[in-house]
Amino acid sequence: MKRKDYISWDEYFMGLAVLSAKRSKDPGTQVGACIVNTRNKVVGMGYNGLPIGCSDDQFPWVKEGDFLDTKYPYVCHAELNAILNNVGIDLNGCRIYSTLFPCNECAKAIIQSGIKEVVYLSDKYSENSDVKVSKILFDTAGIKYRIVEVNRKNICLDLTDENDE
Repeated sequence: MKRKDYISWDEYFMGLAVLSAKRSKDPGTQVGACIVNTRNKVVGMGYNGLPIGCSDDQFPWVKEGDFLDTKYPYVCHAELNAILNNVGIDLNGCRIYSTLFPCNECAKAIIQSGIKEVVYLSDKYSENSDVKVSKILFDTAGIKYRIVEVNRKNICLDLTDENDE
């Protein structure tokens, strides 16, 4: 008889997005994203961070102050990184799992890439203008979006080489 406590596809892919977010150096907000095709194959992963070749120690991570002294002009969002880090295939028809509802800039990249569904964990900035614009863009372009459905609060990973079998 097969196990009954295995994780769903949504839990699996959102788990990968959450794990990817752990790579972010941002002290305030860590976001991860995972793109999967229609056959449930992972085709792109990303987290919010600086572009390749830009040192995490040479750029600011603060949220407030003069624009050039904040993280905002420098950080690449998780969704855009996942699109840019894809394995070189057409993303048309794919879905993206993101730990945070995408901003308007990422929404444009999602639409342009051909992704057809956005699954998100948190919509904590739903009242911000950029998220409202994202939803308008997604609705207009026919992109589905939904909060992830999970049956468990957490999934524990044990990175030791011990095996319970």
